[in-house]
Parts: sequence; C-alpha cells; structure tokens
Amino acid sequence: MNRRNFFKNGSLFALGTTLLNPFESPANELDLSNFHKNKKAKNIIVIVSDGMSIGTLNMADLYLTRKTGKGSNWMQLYKDKKVSRALMDMASASSIVTDSAAASSSWGCGFRVKNGSLNIGTNGEEYLPIWQKFQKAGKMAGCVTTVPVTHATPAGFCISSKSRNSQEGIAELYLDLKFDVMLGGGDNYFSSDIRKDKRDLYKEFKDKGFTVVKNKTEMWSSDNNKPILGIFDKEGLPYSKDRESSKELTNSIPTLAEMTQRAIDKMKNHPKGFVLQVEAGKVDWAAHGNDVAGLIYDQVAHDEAIKVAIDFAEKDQNTLVIITSDHGNANPGIVYGKEANDNFDSIQKYTQTNDWILNGIGKETSVAQVIERIEYANKIILKEEEAKEILSYYTNIKLEDGLYNPRHLPFKVLGDIQKKRNSVGWISTDHSADYTELAMFGPGSQLLSPFIKNTDLHYLMLQAAEIENKY
Repeated sequence: MNRRNFFKNGSLFALGTTLLNPFESPANELDLSNFHKNKKAKNIIVIVSDGMSIGTLNMADLYLTRKTGKGSNWMQLYKDKKVSRALMDMASASSIVTDSAAASSSWGCGFRVKNGSLNIGTNGEEYLPIWQKFQKAGKMAGCVTTVPVTHATPAGFCISSKSRNSQEGIAELYLDLKFDVMLGGGDNYFSSDIRKDKRDLYKEFKDKGFTVVKNKTEMWSSDNNKPILGIFDKEGLPYSKDRESSKELTNSIPTLAEMTQRAIDKMKNHPKGFVLQVEAGKVDWAAHGNDVAGLIYDQVAHDEAIKVAIDFAEKDQNTLVIITSDHGNANPGIVYGKEANDNFDSIQKYTQTNDWILNGIGKETSVAQVIERIEYANKIILKEEEAKEILSYYTNIKLEDGLYNPRHLPFKVLGDIQKKRNSVGWISTDHSADYTELAMFGPGSQLLSPFIKNTDLHYLMLQAAEIENKY
C-alpha cells in the first residue's frame, strides 16, 4: 500500500508514523472507529506566527492578561480544551535550524528540503505544493500575510522554486496559478516602476480577471465573483503598533484579522470549500531585530486573526483550523528581577516600535533628539551615554548585522538598553531549533499526535479533507 495515497470512503486511513511520515519512524495506528464518526474538513485555515518562540506566545498572553484581564485567544483554546495540541519538529533537510522557506515547504510538499528552497527536493525533485493539490480537487485557495505575498511562508504553500529570493518570479507563478485570494505586501515585485524587467504585473493580473486592490477600503468593496490580489505596501506591512499609532496607516492598511475575514468572506460559499494560509510574518522580522513592541503587538494581531478563524469554524462546523509557528527566533522572555512585573507592564505604554525609532535617526540627529525620540516612543529616558552608543552606529563605520536590517541599524543595542527597563531578554537575533507549538480545532484535529514531524502536517491536511494524494 502506498502510504501517501488517501481515498474517500476507503480503508487507507491507516497511517504510518506519528502521522503519515513518509520516512523512517515506527508506525502509530489511528483509532479508525473514532475517525469515521467525524466529518471531513471541507475547509482548512492554517494560521502561522512566523518566528514565534514559546516566549513570544507567553509574553503576548501575559501582556493581554495584565492589560485587559483576559489572555490570548490561543491560550484560551488550551484552557477551554477546545483543541488538540502537539509539539512539532521543524528541522530542514540541511539543518536542525530551519529557515522559513524549508519550514513552509515541509508543510507544502510533505518532504524536508534544504534551507532557502521552496518545494524542491535535495536531488532537484520538484514537488507539487499543497494548495495546488487542493485547487485540483476543486477548492478555492488563498494566502494572507503581513509580509510580501511572495515571501517564503505563503510561497511554500503555493509554488516550487529553487530560491526563496526569486520573488519577482514567484509573483509571475501566482499569475499563472490564479489563486483566489492573495493579500499582503510586496509591491516591489508587481509594479512596473520597480521590477527589473519593467513588467506591469498588476495589469496582467487584471487582464486575467483579478480585482487588484491597494488599500483597506478597496479590499472590503472588492467583487466576490473575482479573484482578489491585494498589495498594501512596498515590502512588509507596517508593524501593528506603528500602524495603530498612525491615523493614515490605520485608515489605509488592513490588519491581519481584517484580511483573514475578507478572505473567508470571499471563499466561504464555494461548494467544494476552501483552503487559506494566514501568516503573521512580521513577528519573525521583529524577533530578528529584538524589537519587543514589534514582536508582542504583531503576535497580538496574529491572535486576533485566530479569533476570526475560530469564530467562523465554530459556526461552520466543517472547518479545520491549524495554529502554529514555523520556527523559533531569538527566544525572548521575561527575565527574573524584583521589578519584572512593573518593567514588563511598561511595554503597554509604548507607542512605536524600534523599527520606527531607529529609522527616524540619522547622522544629523543630536544626542538630545535621540533621547527625545525614545522618550516619545517608549516613555523612558535614556542616559546620555546610551544615546551616544546608539548614535555611534550612524556616525562611525560601526555595523550591526541581521536579516531585514539593510541599513545595519543598532537594533540589538537598543533591545539591550530596553531590557534594563522592560525585563525582556533575547538570546540572539536569529532563528533557533525550537520544537513549535501546534494546535488544531475542528474536523481532522483528532488525527493529531502529541509529537510530529513537520512533514506529517502535509499528509494530515490531505487526509482530514479526504483528498487523494495522486498528483
């Protein structure tokens, strides 16, 4: 029997490994009598907090609990025992520490691939991504994200590419594949003014029947009878905290929860169902920058998207909701100290992210202006030597590395300065090999074992929807 083939109403629901692992683990048998009592998943919503270490989940829950008296939607699902829960091993084919491309590909194709590649095997095999499999089965498919729609995580569900960096090419593949909803950032990869080849992909998408939207108002008013491409910024969308601190951004840029709701509204009445990937991509970017306001508030935005999905699934009763992360990043957490409670609560007063702070400083900025800017953003007063340390990165040949930091700004320095006031520590500015949290709600959630490999999730989704894996 081919363990990768699943047939409707058949007997092939006996799985190998913790769940359908095509590799080497010993078999665990499922309780088939229990399975057949459950509905198949007509719809699947996968909600990913990219780069979420367990400390990030913990801090967002504590932040909400201490501010509002009510914790996060994610943790409430655990408290109410509404979900199946597991840990997931996210290693790639090339490293125990994965990148987002290999992580998403493990879910997308059911194989571990090398870091940097999208659904391309270690020997060059091109695997068919899972959203294309669901398309072939007649379902609508879409992705929403706070980073470019061409970025690694959405791309891993949708396309195959030797390099995650080929974002202009990924945008072209989306044009050919005609997914039903794509909402996020990435104007740099669609606009003729910016693309290297000067192709106007917006026009080409319109010519193929898409509604192209550029702001929140256009998104809400878009035609449900047409596929939707929504691109709301050059690269990633603004951090949630910076967005909510700007009336202009609030009016023009949708939240992750709003994009999730729009995608569901677009696809929910399709007779054969839909699949939707939702990504809080800038949680990862914030972790790379040790940016606590970016991190916590974007994790809260992810949590609000969870509520949208769960609210729909509870009413629909035919929807599997999968909530997870693709890897850890920077492993932040609240560190011990007699002032830890008050220090952590000070984050409630932050009005801007470190991204906003540091990108507003230049060679011409004075020490007094640095102090003033950080006091405005964080409600803390820096010492003069701390401000000088930050400013030295703009006036001297002194560079700080890190992803999503093309100007080599002192993100780690500022994070270390803030630690003394907010009690949030970081171990690095890069990915870590964490086992990730995985929660499932709805039909198919009973298939989840307490510990799985990342590749198992691909086969679980197919099985939950009773889709034959024949492509």
